[in-house]
Amino acid sequence: MKWTADQMPSQQGRIAIVTGANSGIGLETAKGLAAKGATVVLACRNLTKANIAAQDIGSQVSAAKLDVMELDLADLDSVRRCANHFSAQYPKLDLLINNAGVMVPPLTKTKQGFELQFGANHLGHFALTGLVLDKLKAAPKARIVNVSSGVHHSGKINFTNLNAEKGYVPWNAYAQSKLANLLFTLELNRRLLAAHIAAIATAAHPGWTDTGLQKSRMLKFFSSLLGQRPNMGALPTLYAATAPDVQANTYIGPDSFQEWRGYPKKVQPSGAAQDQHTATQLWEVSERLTGISYLS
Repeated sequence: MKWTADQMPSQQGRIAIVTGANSGIGLETAKGLAAKGATVVLACRNLTKANIAAQDIGSQVSAAKLDVMELDLADLDSVRRCANHFSAQYPKLDLLINNAGVMVPPLTKTKQGFELQFGANHLGHFALTGLVLDKLKAAPKARIVNVSSGVHHSGKINFTNLNAEKGYVPWNAYAQSKLANLLFTLELNRRLLAAHIAAIATAAHPGWTDTGLQKSRMLKFFSSLLGQRPNMGALPTLYAATAPDVQANTYIGPDSFQEWRGYPKKVQPSGAAQDQHTATQLWEVSERLTGISYLS
């Protein structure tokens, strides 16, 4: 049976953060959770676009419970402000959807000097997760969903060039950041289990989805031809966040050839994404770079 958002369990009483919820997969994820009764915080860099997205969801979902918070994952000060804002407003966090990302930009640095893709796609979410951990612990069955990509299969964590000090190849840096999402999931689960915390981390990837991430003219062309719509691309994330059969380290992607498109199913991460030694090393490096330590 093909799983759709209609099969999602009720999310009444649950509180969710969706990063990058103003467009694409993030918007569809927020809409899907709101339709099932969750209170959804749209955590976005651009507040104007986030408020427009909230209005869009509200026009389609009657009685949607939405909040908008500013979050720039390329600025750890902004990440901390967002976490503090959320923690002051809400008693718990049931779902943290680490969705936002940047894809193959020209060489750019975050406010703290990190290569943008590694900094925003991984370090920003690593920091956010740690800063809201107490609220995740306060929820009975919390889940963290890290949105990765099939491109992670070609990724390698180059600890000597994390910030493009020795050269920058945009696709290599993107693949590295998406591999980092899965290694973060692996090590986060190990540490949650060791700390006897009931929350679990899962992961998902949207396949080839036509979203605003595709910046180049060629990518936009092929995505318009081959990519699926964002509402389909959001299904693996929604499944990873809500399906009853999902366990720690479950990885969900589309069910068609090469996992390009289709309905959600459990898929296999690369061998590199299951390397515990690299996962632990990446965690330790991430703590040092962000200055945020948790589950130690």
